[in-house]
Amino acid sequence: MARINENYLKLPGAYLFSEVGKRAAKFQKENPDAKIIRLGIGDVTRPLPQVCIDAMKAAADEMGKVETFRGYGPEQGYSFLREAIADFNYTRRGLNVNADEIFISDGSKCDCGNIQEIFSLDCKIAIGDPVYPVYNDSNVMAGRTGNLKPDGHFEGVVYMPCTAENNFAPKPPAEKVDMVYLCSPNNPTGTTLDKASLEAWVAYAKENDAVILFDAAYAAYITADNVPRSIYEIDGARDVAIEFRSFSKTAGFTGTRCGYIVIPDGLTGTTSTGERVPLKKLWARRHTTKFNGTSYITQRGAAAIYTPEGQAQVKELVSYYLENARIIRESLSAAGLTTYGGVNAPYIWLKTPADIPSSWDFFDKLLHEKHIIGTPGAGFGPCGEGYLRLTSFNSRENTIEACERLKTFS
Repeated sequence: MARINENYLKLPGAYLFSEVGKRAAKFQKENPDAKIIRLGIGDVTRPLPQVCIDAMKAAADEMGKVETFRGYGPEQGYSFLREAIADFNYTRRGLNVNADEIFISDGSKCDCGNIQEIFSLDCKIAIGDPVYPVYNDSNVMAGRTGNLKPDGHFEGVVYMPCTAENNFAPKPPAEKVDMVYLCSPNNPTGTTLDKASLEAWVAYAKENDAVILFDAAYAAYITADNVPRSIYEIDGARDVAIEFRSFSKTAGFTGTRCGYIVIPDGLTGTTSTGERVPLKKLWARRHTTKFNGTSYITQRGAAAIYTPEGQAQVKELVSYYLENARIIRESLSAAGLTTYGGVNAPYIWLKTPADIPSSWDFFDKLLHEKHIIGTPGAGFGPCGEGYLRLTSFNSRENTIEACERLKTFS
Protein backbone atom coordinates (compact mmCIF):
# COMPACT_ATOMS: atom_id res chain seq x y z
CA MET A 1 0.00 0.00 0.00
CA ALA A 2 1.32 3.44 -0.93
CA ARG A 3 1.01 5.36 2.32
CA ILE A 4 0.95 9.13 2.16
CA ASN A 5 3.01 11.69 4.04
CA GLU A 6 0.41 12.46 6.70
CA ASN A 7 2.20 15.64 7.71
CA TYR A 8 0.46 17.32 4.76
CA LEU A 9 -2.85 16.68 6.50
CA LYS A 10 -1.73 18.84 9.41
CA LEU A 11 -1.82 21.95 7.24
CA PRO A 12 -5.02 23.97 7.69
CA GLY A 13 -7.05 24.50 4.52
CA ALA A 14 -5.58 25.70 1.23
CA TYR A 15 -2.38 27.65 0.75
CA LEU A 16 -3.14 31.30 1.59
CA PHE A 17 -2.73 32.79 -1.86
CA SER A 18 -4.68 29.95 -3.48
CA GLU A 19 -7.63 30.75 -1.23
CA VAL A 20 -7.37 34.45 -2.08
CA GLY A 21 -7.34 33.56 -5.77
CA LYS A 22 -10.36 31.26 -5.45
CA ARG A 23 -12.48 33.88 -3.71
CA ALA A 24 -11.49 36.51 -6.25
CA ALA A 25 -12.26 34.21 -9.18
CA LYS A 26 -15.66 33.32 -7.75
CA PHE A 27 -16.56 36.99 -7.26
CA GLN A 28 -15.38 37.92 -10.76
CA LYS A 29 -17.45 35.12 -12.30
CA GLU A 30 -20.54 36.31 -10.44
CA ASN A 31 -19.79 39.96 -11.23
CA PRO A 32 -18.17 39.99 -14.69
CA ASP A 33 -18.46 43.77 -15.07
CA ALA A 34 -16.75 44.60 -11.79
CA LYS A 35 -13.35 46.29 -12.11
CA ILE A 36 -11.26 44.48 -9.55
CA ILE A 37 -8.04 46.15 -8.41
CA ARG A 38 -5.56 43.56 -7.18
CA LEU A 39 -3.37 44.66 -4.29
CA GLY A 40 -3.18 41.19 -2.78
CA ILE A 41 -0.71 38.67 -4.19
CA GLY A 42 2.70 40.27 -4.60
CA ASP A 43 2.91 39.92 -8.36
CA VAL A 44 4.50 42.71 -10.38
CA THR A 45 2.78 44.45 -13.30
CA ARG A 46 5.49 46.50 -15.03
CA PRO A 47 7.34 44.94 -17.99
CA LEU A 48 10.79 43.46 -17.66
CA PRO A 49 13.67 45.92 -18.01
CA GLN A 50 14.49 46.33 -21.70
CA VAL A 51 18.10 45.33 -21.11
CA CYS A 52 16.90 41.94 -19.79
CA ILE A 53 14.60 41.43 -22.76
CA ASP A 54 17.42 42.21 -25.20
CA ALA A 55 19.77 39.84 -23.39
CA MET A 56 17.26 37.00 -23.43
CA LYS A 57 16.49 37.53 -27.11
CA ALA A 58 20.19 37.35 -27.89
CA ALA A 59 20.49 34.20 -25.76
CA ALA A 60 17.54 32.64 -27.57
CA ASP A 61 19.26 33.37 -30.88
CA GLU A 62 22.36 31.61 -29.56
CA MET A 63 20.26 28.53 -28.84
CA GLY A 64 19.27 28.46 -32.51
CA LYS A 65 22.81 28.00 -33.79
CA VAL A 66 24.94 24.87 -33.60
CA GLU A 67 28.02 26.87 -32.66
CA THR A 68 26.42 28.55 -29.64
CA PHE A 69 23.71 26.08 -28.61
CA ARG A 70 23.73 25.02 -24.95
CA GLY A 71 22.16 21.97 -23.40
CA TYR A 72 22.28 21.20 -19.69
CA GLY A 73 24.09 23.96 -17.85
CA PRO A 74 25.93 23.83 -14.52
CA GLU A 75 23.42 23.10 -11.76
CA GLN A 76 24.93 25.76 -9.51
CA GLY A 77 24.46 28.38 -12.23
CA TYR A 78 26.61 29.87 -14.96
CA SER A 79 29.73 31.60 -13.70
CA PHE A 80 28.91 34.82 -15.58
CA LEU A 81 25.82 35.34 -13.38
CA ARG A 82 27.31 34.14 -10.09
CA GLU A 83 30.37 36.34 -10.56
CA ALA A 84 28.21 39.38 -11.39
CA ILE A 85 26.11 38.80 -8.25
CA ALA A 86 29.16 38.41 -6.05
CA ASP A 87 30.71 41.58 -7.47
CA PHE A 88 27.70 43.94 -7.53
CA ASN A 89 25.73 42.78 -4.50
CA TYR A 90 28.60 41.96 -2.16
CA THR A 91 32.19 42.87 -3.13
CA ARG A 92 31.30 46.45 -4.12
CA ARG A 93 29.55 46.82 -0.77
CA GLY A 94 32.64 45.67 1.09
CA LEU A 95 31.25 42.20 1.82
CA ASN A 96 33.06 38.90 1.55
CA VAL A 97 30.96 36.60 -0.65
CA ASN A 98 32.51 34.73 -3.57
CA ALA A 99 30.85 33.22 -6.63
CA ASP A 100 31.40 29.63 -5.45
CA GLU A 101 29.14 30.31 -2.46
CA ILE A 102 26.20 31.29 -4.70
CA PHE A 103 23.65 28.82 -6.10
CA ILE A 104 21.30 30.02 -8.85
CA SER A 105 17.71 28.76 -8.67
CA ASP A 106 14.30 29.42 -10.18
CA GLY A 107 13.33 31.76 -7.35
CA SER A 108 13.81 32.22 -3.63
CA LYS A 109 10.45 30.63 -2.74
CA CYS A 110 11.81 27.21 -3.71
CA ASP A 111 15.05 27.82 -1.82
CA CYS A 112 13.22 29.02 1.31
CA GLY A 113 11.04 25.92 1.22
CA ASN A 114 13.75 23.43 0.36
CA ILE A 115 16.56 24.55 2.66
CA GLN A 116 15.04 22.71 5.60
CA GLU A 117 15.82 19.40 3.87
CA ILE A 118 19.49 19.59 4.85
CA PHE A 119 18.65 19.87 8.55
CA SER A 120 17.64 17.15 11.00
CA LEU A 121 13.96 16.68 11.76
CA ASP A 122 14.65 17.20 15.45
CA CYS A 123 15.93 20.74 14.87
CA LYS A 124 13.85 23.35 16.67
CA ILE A 125 12.79 26.25 14.43
CA ALA A 126 11.79 29.82 15.25
CA ILE A 127 9.69 31.95 12.93
CA GLY A 128 7.98 35.30 13.21
CA ASP A 129 4.22 35.67 13.53
CA PRO A 130 2.91 36.90 11.11
CA VAL A 131 5.18 35.23 8.58
CA TYR A 132 5.54 34.29 4.91
CA PRO A 133 3.71 30.91 4.93
CA VAL A 134 6.44 28.98 3.10
CA TYR A 135 8.73 28.95 6.17
CA ASN A 136 6.12 27.37 8.39
CA ASP A 137 4.38 25.11 5.88
CA SER A 138 7.52 23.51 4.44
CA ASN A 139 8.57 22.44 7.93
CA VAL A 140 5.10 21.08 8.63
CA MET A 141 5.29 18.99 5.45
CA ALA A 142 8.68 17.65 6.52
CA GLY A 143 7.38 16.53 9.92
CA ARG A 144 9.37 18.96 12.04
CA THR A 145 6.54 20.87 13.74
CA GLY A 146 4.18 18.50 15.51
CA ASN A 147 0.44 19.13 15.45
CA LEU A 148 -1.60 22.30 15.06
CA LYS A 149 -2.88 23.75 18.32
CA PRO A 150 -6.24 25.53 18.80
CA ASP A 151 -4.46 28.89 18.84
CA GLY A 152 -3.26 28.41 15.26
CA HIS A 153 0.35 27.61 16.16
CA PHE A 154 2.14 24.29 15.73
CA GLU A 155 3.29 22.68 18.95
CA GLY A 156 6.91 22.15 17.89
CA VAL A 157 7.63 25.67 16.60
CA VAL A 158 8.84 28.69 18.53
CA TYR A 159 6.79 31.65 17.33
CA MET A 160 8.10 35.18 17.76
CA PRO A 161 5.22 37.70 17.93
CA CYS A 162 5.66 40.65 15.58
CA THR A 163 3.22 43.32 16.69
CA ALA A 164 2.80 47.07 16.69
CA GLU A 165 4.10 47.07 20.27
CA ASN A 166 7.53 45.76 19.20
CA ASN A 167 7.52 47.52 15.80
CA PHE A 168 6.94 44.15 14.13
CA ALA A 169 10.56 43.18 14.84
CA PRO A 170 11.04 39.62 16.17
CA LYS A 171 13.22 39.35 19.26
CA PRO A 172 15.55 36.41 20.00
CA PRO A 173 13.68 33.82 22.05
CA ALA A 174 14.61 32.97 25.62
CA GLU A 175 14.98 29.31 24.71
CA LYS A 176 17.51 27.67 22.41
CA VAL A 177 16.50 27.02 18.82
CA ASP A 178 18.48 25.58 15.93
CA MET A 179 17.04 27.35 12.87
CA VAL A 180 15.76 30.94 12.74
CA TYR A 181 13.81 32.37 9.80
CA LEU A 182 14.17 36.14 9.38
CA CYS A 183 12.83 38.32 6.56
CA SER A 184 13.86 41.94 6.04
CA PRO A 185 12.26 43.88 4.44
CA ASN A 186 9.49 41.83 5.88
CA ASN A 187 6.74 40.00 4.11
CA PRO A 188 3.95 40.65 5.09
CA THR A 189 4.41 43.67 7.39
CA GLY A 190 6.67 45.77 5.14
CA THR A 191 8.88 46.63 8.11
CA THR A 192 12.65 46.19 8.41
CA LEU A 193 15.32 45.10 10.87
CA ASP A 194 18.04 47.64 11.62
CA LYS A 195 21.70 46.84 12.17
CA ALA A 196 21.39 46.63 15.96
CA SER A 197 18.57 44.09 15.67
CA LEU A 198 20.55 41.90 13.29
CA GLU A 199 23.64 42.14 15.49
CA ALA A 200 21.55 40.76 18.36
CA TRP A 201 20.40 37.90 16.16
CA VAL A 202 23.92 37.02 15.02
CA ALA A 203 25.04 37.05 18.66
CA TYR A 204 22.14 34.75 19.57
CA ALA A 205 22.99 32.35 16.74
CA LYS A 206 26.63 32.18 17.78
CA GLU A 207 25.73 31.61 21.43
CA ASN A 208 23.23 28.85 20.60
CA ASP A 209 24.98 27.28 17.60
CA ALA A 210 21.95 28.15 15.48
CA VAL A 211 21.63 28.96 11.78
CA ILE A 212 19.86 32.11 10.56
CA LEU A 213 17.88 31.68 7.34
CA PHE A 214 17.75 35.25 6.08
CA ASP A 215 15.25 36.11 3.37
CA ALA A 216 16.42 39.30 1.64
CA ALA A 217 14.15 39.03 -1.41
CA TYR A 218 13.15 42.70 -1.10
CA ALA A 219 16.60 44.16 -0.41
CA ALA A 220 16.42 46.39 -3.51
CA TYR A 221 13.64 48.40 -1.86
CA ILE A 222 15.77 49.53 1.07
CA THR A 223 16.59 53.24 0.94
CA ALA A 224 17.41 53.93 4.60
CA ASP A 225 21.09 54.03 5.52
CA ASN A 226 20.63 52.20 8.84
CA VAL A 227 18.90 49.16 7.33
CA PRO A 228 21.27 46.40 6.12
CA ARG A 229 20.60 44.98 2.67
CA SER A 230 22.42 41.77 3.53
CA ILE A 231 22.88 39.78 6.73
CA TYR A 232 26.58 39.67 5.84
CA GLU A 233 26.88 43.35 6.70
CA ILE A 234 26.91 42.11 10.30
CA ASP A 235 30.26 40.99 11.71
CA GLY A 236 30.32 37.23 12.20
CA ALA A 237 27.22 36.54 10.10
CA ARG A 238 29.14 34.37 7.64
CA ASP A 239 29.58 31.87 10.47
CA VAL A 240 25.86 31.55 11.19
CA ALA A 241 23.70 32.70 8.25
CA ILE A 242 22.34 31.60 4.88
CA GLU A 243 20.89 34.32 2.64
CA PHE A 244 18.11 34.11 0.04
CA ARG A 245 17.76 36.62 -2.80
CA SER A 246 15.36 36.99 -5.72
CA PHE A 247 15.07 38.83 -9.03
CA SER A 248 11.26 38.65 -8.91
CA LYS A 249 10.53 41.98 -7.26
CA THR A 250 13.90 43.54 -8.14
CA ALA A 251 13.55 43.19 -11.91
CA GLY A 252 10.04 41.88 -12.49
CA PHE A 253 11.05 38.21 -12.78
CA THR A 254 7.94 36.77 -11.10
CA GLY A 255 7.03 34.99 -14.33
CA THR A 256 10.57 34.60 -15.63
CA ARG A 257 11.84 32.91 -12.44
CA CYS A 258 15.35 33.38 -11.11
CA GLY A 259 16.85 33.75 -7.66
CA TYR A 260 19.79 32.56 -5.63
CA ILE A 261 20.97 31.37 -2.25
CA VAL A 262 24.28 32.18 -0.54
CA ILE A 263 25.88 29.58 1.75
CA PRO A 264 29.31 30.65 3.09
CA ASP A 265 32.13 28.13 2.99
CA GLY A 266 32.71 28.21 6.75
CA LEU A 267 29.10 27.68 7.81
CA THR A 268 28.62 24.25 9.36
CA GLY A 269 26.10 22.04 11.12
CA THR A 270 26.67 19.01 13.31
CA THR A 271 26.01 15.28 13.01
CA SER A 272 24.49 13.28 15.85
CA THR A 273 28.04 12.48 16.98
CA GLY A 274 29.16 16.12 16.99
CA GLU A 275 31.09 16.17 13.71
CA ARG A 276 31.02 19.55 11.95
CA VAL A 277 29.88 19.36 8.32
CA PRO A 278 29.83 22.26 5.82
CA LEU A 279 26.22 23.16 4.95
CA LYS A 280 27.33 24.25 1.49
CA LYS A 281 28.40 20.67 0.80
CA LEU A 282 24.99 19.32 1.78
CA TRP A 283 23.12 21.91 -0.26
CA ALA A 284 25.31 21.26 -3.30
CA ARG A 285 24.42 17.56 -3.04
CA ARG A 286 20.72 18.32 -2.74
CA HIS A 287 20.82 20.97 -5.49
CA THR A 288 22.60 18.80 -8.04
CA THR A 289 20.37 15.80 -7.29
CA LYS A 290 16.99 17.56 -7.47
CA PHE A 291 17.58 20.52 -9.79
CA ASN A 292 18.85 20.70 -13.37
CA GLY A 293 19.61 24.40 -13.28
CA THR A 294 17.91 27.62 -14.32
CA SER A 295 17.76 28.07 -18.09
CA TYR A 296 20.64 29.75 -19.89
CA ILE A 297 18.27 32.28 -21.45
CA THR A 298 16.91 33.30 -18.05
CA GLN A 299 20.36 33.62 -16.52
CA ARG A 300 21.50 35.87 -19.37
CA GLY A 301 18.50 38.08 -18.65
CA ALA A 302 19.36 38.19 -14.95
CA ALA A 303 23.02 38.99 -15.63
CA ALA A 304 21.97 41.99 -17.73
CA ILE A 305 20.68 43.60 -14.55
CA TYR A 306 24.29 44.17 -13.51
CA THR A 307 25.23 46.27 -16.53
CA PRO A 308 25.09 50.08 -16.15
CA GLU A 309 21.92 50.17 -18.26
CA GLY A 310 20.43 47.35 -16.24
CA GLN A 311 21.15 49.06 -12.92
CA ALA A 312 19.48 52.25 -14.14
CA GLN A 313 16.40 50.41 -15.41
CA VAL A 314 16.03 48.36 -12.23
CA LYS A 315 16.31 51.50 -10.13
CA GLU A 316 13.53 53.08 -12.18
CA LEU A 317 11.35 49.98 -11.73
CA VAL A 318 11.86 49.79 -7.97
CA SER A 319 11.28 53.55 -7.61
CA TYR A 320 7.96 53.18 -9.42
CA TYR A 321 6.71 50.62 -6.91
CA LEU A 322 8.09 52.55 -3.94
CA GLU A 323 6.18 55.60 -5.12
CA ASN A 324 3.03 53.48 -5.26
CA ALA A 325 3.74 52.38 -1.70
CA ARG A 326 4.10 56.00 -0.61
CA ILE A 327 0.79 56.90 -2.25
CA ILE A 328 -1.00 54.03 -0.51
CA ARG A 329 0.58 54.71 2.87
CA GLU A 330 -0.01 58.47 2.87
CA SER A 331 -3.49 58.28 1.35
CA LEU A 332 -4.75 55.78 3.90
CA SER A 333 -3.11 57.58 6.80
CA ALA A 334 -4.74 60.84 5.69
CA ALA A 335 -8.07 59.01 5.67
CA GLY A 336 -7.60 58.02 9.30
CA LEU A 337 -6.54 54.42 8.70
CA THR A 338 -3.51 52.98 10.51
CA THR A 339 -0.72 51.66 8.33
CA TYR A 340 2.77 50.25 8.84
CA GLY A 341 5.62 49.46 6.44
CA GLY A 342 5.73 50.68 2.86
CA VAL A 343 8.86 52.81 3.33
CA ASN A 344 11.69 50.39 2.57
CA ALA A 345 9.37 47.73 1.20
CA PRO A 346 6.60 47.22 -1.37
CA TYR A 347 4.12 46.05 1.28
CA ILE A 348 1.76 48.09 3.46
CA TRP A 349 0.36 46.49 6.61
CA LEU A 350 -3.12 47.97 7.07
CA LYS A 351 -4.95 47.79 10.40
CA THR A 352 -8.54 46.76 9.86
CA PRO A 353 -11.24 49.19 11.09
CA ALA A 354 -12.30 48.71 14.72
CA ASP A 355 -15.74 47.49 13.71
CA ILE A 356 -14.29 44.79 11.38
CA PRO A 357 -11.76 42.91 13.54
CA SER A 358 -11.61 39.84 11.29
CA SER A 359 -9.11 40.17 8.45
CA TRP A 360 -11.01 37.68 6.28
CA ASP A 361 -14.26 39.60 6.88
CA PHE A 362 -12.47 42.80 5.88
CA PHE A 363 -11.08 41.04 2.80
CA ASP A 364 -14.57 39.96 1.78
CA LYS A 365 -16.04 43.42 2.44
CA LEU A 366 -13.38 45.13 0.33
CA LEU A 367 -13.84 42.61 -2.46
CA HIS A 368 -17.62 42.79 -2.56
CA GLU A 369 -18.13 46.49 -1.86
CA LYS A 370 -14.98 48.16 -3.21
CA HIS A 371 -13.76 45.51 -5.67
CA ILE A 372 -10.28 45.57 -4.12
CA ILE A 373 -8.21 42.51 -3.27
CA GLY A 374 -5.80 42.54 -0.35
CA THR A 375 -4.35 39.61 1.59
CA PRO A 376 -5.88 38.80 5.00
CA GLY A 377 -3.34 39.10 7.78
CA ALA A 378 -4.69 36.03 9.56
CA GLY A 379 -3.35 33.96 6.66
CA PHE A 380 0.18 34.84 7.77
CA GLY A 381 -0.38 33.68 11.36
CA PRO A 382 -2.52 34.41 14.44
CA CYS A 383 -0.70 37.70 15.12
CA GLY A 384 -1.71 38.84 11.65
CA GLU A 385 -5.37 38.88 12.61
CA GLY A 386 -6.79 42.38 12.41
CA TYR A 387 -4.55 43.40 9.50
CA LEU A 388 -4.60 43.32 5.72
CA ARG A 389 -1.51 43.26 3.49
CA LEU A 390 -1.58 45.58 0.49
CA THR A 391 1.03 45.56 -2.25
CA SER A 392 2.37 48.41 -4.37
CA PHE A 393 2.79 46.27 -7.48
CA ASN A 394 -0.22 47.46 -9.47
CA SER A 395 -0.23 50.34 -11.95
CA ARG A 396 -0.08 53.95 -10.78
CA GLU A 397 -3.61 54.59 -12.03
CA ASN A 398 -5.07 51.56 -10.26
CA THR A 399 -3.16 52.35 -7.09
CA ILE A 400 -4.59 55.87 -6.94
CA GLU A 401 -8.10 54.61 -7.70
CA ALA A 402 -7.84 51.95 -5.00
CA CYS A 403 -6.81 54.58 -2.46
CA GLU A 404 -9.86 56.66 -3.36
CA ARG A 405 -12.12 53.67 -2.83
CA LEU A 406 -10.46 52.77 0.49
CA LYS A 407 -10.91 56.24 1.97
CA THR A 408 -14.54 55.44 2.83
CA PHE A 409 -13.37 52.88 5.41
CA SER A 410 -12.00 55.53 7.78
